[in-house]
Amino acid sequence: MTARWDDAEKLLCVRLDTLGDVLMSGPAMRALRESRPGRRVTLLTSPAGAAAAELMPEVDEIVVYEAPWMKGHDAPQDAAIVETLRERAFDAAVVFTVFDQSALPAALVCHQAGVPLRLAHCREKPYALLSDWVPEPELSGPTRHEVQRQLDLVATVGATTRDERLAVEVPPAAHERVEPLLPDGRPWAVVHPGGTAPSRRYPIELWAQVCQALAHEHGWELVVTGDDTDRELAATLPGTRSLAGELSLAELAALLAEAPVLLAGNTGPVHLAAALGTPVVDVYALTNPQHTPWMTESRVLSHDVPCRWCYSSVCRERHHLCLRGVPPAEIVSAALALGIGTE
Repeated sequence: MTARWDDAEKLLCVRLDTLGDVLMSGPAMRALRESRPGRRVTLLTSPAGAAAAELMPEVDEIVVYEAPWMKGHDAPQDAAIVETLRERAFDAAVVFTVFDQSALPAALVCHQAGVPLRLAHCREKPYALLSDWVPEPELSGPTRHEVQRQLDLVATVGATTRDERLAVEVPPAAHERVEPLLPDGRPWAVVHPGGTAPSRRYPIELWAQVCQALAHEHGWELVVTGDDTDRELAATLPGTRSLAGELSLAELAALLAEAPVLLAGNTGPVHLAAALGTPVVDVYALTNPQHTPWMTESRVLSHDVPCRWCYSSVCRERHHLCLRGVPPAEIVSAALALGIGTE
């Protein structure tokens, strides 16, 4: 590690996205912690990201901020965040972004807060906003997995780790809350049919066919998860028991820790399952190439389309063929293979 970064004890990591992106930044934060004895990591993140960070062993402290430049946030610029960070007197900051986000708004906040070392990928010249600048490689080269992207970033200042897995620690109270809800005896799975981006949602009528086959043809018990907005959707799935809107993120983690397999789209709970070592059947929309399950047993199912890697939250072609083209029988077969080890 360079001498300047080797001396940095109080470290700020910035990841202003949501659940999955925060979890996928965990190995890079672990590398930063392991590179200097006694280093403490504070994470500046969104409210949704904070729920994930509370479970992550790499994070010592969380500062919640709804940044006005992030998708889905409509909050005004909050000058108080600069003073909040200044008071903590950080020695260095690392700004984690996906390749099509600009790191400069967050870098400016860190600069104004007096953080002397600031590292990020950047596509334009940052001048004084970044002390350590890694030119954005994804503009002309292949897109790396999100975990690898952040590991490569911190490696430029000498931070590495031998353990590149995602990790979460589930509170005992969450295990106690979930234990009475666990199926007993029969094969079972968690089904998470929702997702924040419409382009990444497998059609609910096809999820219904998957559930029908697993529950009625194979005798599986299926537990459906999601947030409050998924309650109505979950109620349409045959042969299932819905916990949509009933679990905190910690309790969802406790459920996934016990589950033989998770069936979902490319959404945050997939990365939570990966952090717990739970096998995943990922019905994966071809919107982004960098979010597949990381270092856990999985089956990633898609239907190839010419419009793949559109990076869009809404299907621009309006056919959703990268998902709609995946037959329910293929998902059932993958679930059987991962859940009970048979085809």
